[in-house]
Amino acid sequence: MTPFRLGLLALLLTFALDQASKLWLYFGTDLVLTQPWRFGPYLDLVVVWNRGVSYGLFQQEGGLGRWLLVALSLVAAAGLAVWMHRAGSRLLGLALGLIAGGALGNAVDRAAYGAVFDFVHLHAGSWSWYVFNVADAAIVAGVVGLIIDSLMPERGRAKAAQAANPTDSAPSV
Repeated sequence: MTPFRLGLLALLLTFALDQASKLWLYFGTDLVLTQPWRFGPYLDLVVVWNRGVSYGLFQQEGGLGRWLLVALSLVAAAGLAVWMHRAGSRLLGLALGLIAGGALGNAVDRAAYGAVFDFVHLHAGSWSWYVFNVADAAIVAGVVGLIIDSLMPERGRAKAAQAANPTDSAPSV
């Protein structure tokens, strides 16, 4: 599978899983009325409407901020798709697809509801992680993939060069 196709598959699966989980939890359960749902000492499902970006930064109460964040997400996803089309490794394609799919999933929430629906809360004792969703987890996994791919630049460049000029791999006589 080419890096672009793998990235596109990751984008579509991320978007579908993100939206399906949010729609089911919000409309298909009574989580809103009965939260939190505790799953052991470390995990709760809760309803949090995030009007900002990562970690709740840049909270937007007005319509202008909401639509600017939607536009920014769409532009970022388009840019990531172009980069994904040029990706030289499957890891890079996968990572970009995860990030773009997460960006689109959260953009749909902002456009539809004015905020992103977050619901997974991890905690231990007095330590508490921010509340997130499938899109957020995919974005984090994608960033980790970008970092790992960037630490292997020779492999990525060698594959890209070989794909661009396959006759260079034949030994000279």
